[in-house]
Amino acid sequence: MAMRAAYAGLPGYGARLDIILNIFKYIYVVPPSELQALKADLFRGLAHPARIRILELLASKGSTVQDLQDALELDQPVVSQHLAALRARHLVVARKDGTLAYYTLRSRLVAELLRVARELLSHRLTESQSMLRALRREKHR
Repeated sequence: MAMRAAYAGLPGYGARLDIILNIFKYIYVVPPSELQALKADLFRGLAHPARIRILELLASKGSTVQDLQDALELDQPVVSQHLAALRARHLVVARKDGTLAYYTLRSRLVAELLRVARELLSHRLTESQSMLRALRREKHR
């Protein structure tokens, strides 16, 4: 702010100074807070299609690794690795029943997060379809 005030009286420097200050904001990014880092880690945990599908399946009912393998058509080690990533982020829990482990969502909020994501994507796709229709109408003129 002091720099802006110092150059405020010089013609043509105000706009340039604003551009330079905005560039510095992006170059010297403030490190994320602990909460932002946790949020980023949560979204990294969701950043694989197989994990999203596992969470969608678990939103309707608890499942064993074998159930998930069959539904996803993936090998057991792959499913187990994805479940480990989801457990590490406290998105799913396992309950032992004899030799089987039944996985469920840790919280119904996980299902709510997936629902919100579907709404966002639905809105984005609706906008894209509207733009595509407008483009086609424009092409026929």
